[in-house]
Amino acid sequence: MRFMNEENTLIWQNFIGLLKNRISTVSINSWFKYCKIYKIDDAVENNKSIKIVTIVTNSQFIKDALIKRYLETIEELMESILGKNCNIEFILEEDINKIDEKEKIIESSSPPVEKRPTYTQTIESNLIERYTFDNFIVGDSNRLAHTAALSVAEQPGKLYNPFFIHGKSGLGKTHLMHAIGNYIKKTSSKKVLYVTSDKFISDFTSLNMNKDGSYVQAFKEKYRGIDVLMIDDIQFLQKAEKTQQEFFHTFNSLYDMNKQIIISSDRSPDDLKLLEERLRTRFSWGLTVNIYPPDIELKKRIAKNKMSGYAVASLVDEDVIEYIASNSENDVRHIEGAVTRLYAYAAIMGPHKIDLEFANEALRDYLKSSVYMDSNIAKIQKAVADYYKITIEDLKSKKRTANINYPRQVAIYLCRTYTDESFPKIGLEFGNRDHSTIMHACDKIEKDLKVNNQLKEIIKEIKNNIG
Repeated sequence: MRFMNEENTLIWQNFIGLLKNRISTVSINSWFKYCKIYKIDDAVENNKSIKIVTIVTNSQFIKDALIKRYLETIEELMESILGKNCNIEFILEEDINKIDEKEKIIESSSPPVEKRPTYTQTIESNLIERYTFDNFIVGDSNRLAHTAALSVAEQPGKLYNPFFIHGKSGLGKTHLMHAIGNYIKKTSSKKVLYVTSDKFISDFTSLNMNKDGSYVQAFKEKYRGIDVLMIDDIQFLQKAEKTQQEFFHTFNSLYDMNKQIIISSDRSPDDLKLLEERLRTRFSWGLTVNIYPPDIELKKRIAKNKMSGYAVASLVDEDVIEYIASNSENDVRHIEGAVTRLYAYAAIMGPHKIDLEFANEALRDYLKSSVYMDSNIAKIQKAVADYYKITIEDLKSKKRTANINYPRQVAIYLCRTYTDESFPKIGLEFGNRDHSTIMHACDKIEKDLKVNNQLKEIIKEIKNNIG
């Protein structure tokens, strides 16, 4: 069966690895466990080269669920792996034998065709059009990288060459690379090529297997006959020594012709210890920039931007945005995944508004585990409950009697004063109270402390008892 070939298997494994950053393991096992890639075909859509990825599954129910729930995510992840716009199609296992039988009949009636190298003279840029400078959300953590990238796009080969971007996965390196390429293609006639380091390795390996002169020439035209070369995830080149040698010569050829070279990695050039020193040295010839994890404000803006694409955005409370930003990992994809999951849940449940309680229910298996389990909030709650001889459940309950409500306000004040947690997060740990209640409690205790020396001593004692 065609989907069992090794290349498709590796692509699927890569896809599942990326998918783990988007959805829970339970969801992966439920919907993707028995799926595989049947085939990947080249096609042309609107005069542009695309990939058609056909995925095989074992039931109509799973096929329908994948189309309804995960089609956009599958397309996005496959595009990041294959480097081209992708259309996703599905097929059932029971239909494969019928298709294969038809193909055998066609092949048997056709004269044998000589196999030729997969390269052609037409070089596709592999750019994903939706990644632009306009939709890249800028904050303090990525401002330098964004500004430098725009400068490179405006003056390719003249200003910063090579341009090396590094940072952890999911922070926007690939987005910036595609934005540069799309800008250059839009404003000039320069030839742009984006590939992952895995693709470069694959092409070079094929080159060694096909010593045909036309194949060698096609390889050189692809990688040296261009104006802008972008290599993503260069760190994977570290274990491919022969490929490093070829890339060294490719780099020199482009650099000597003032062609722009753009490289990304999950670490700085100095930390790529397994790369040849002569390569690491060349990577430092131009400009090296780091993209840092987003701060809370940038996370909120990223979440808002992602929400703006949905019709139910007007139903979302501001607290929900802060909740997602506060609890998401330092990963743009994780934040966008939270928004997608929230809206998918809203599509099923049909709420009149999307408030903090609704978001907590929708995202409890996706965002970080409840801070109650191991954070300072839990320790503060215990210390306050022990001092006032009540229970943590009392603090989180809806009870408003004086012997419960005042200790609760003390605990909330301590959480806000001595932790970095946001109002929404604290509210969640005190019975899903809204941020206005949390703010009122803090204001109340702050005023009391100005006139109540006994309260100062109580808070001092509680602080000393926090484990």
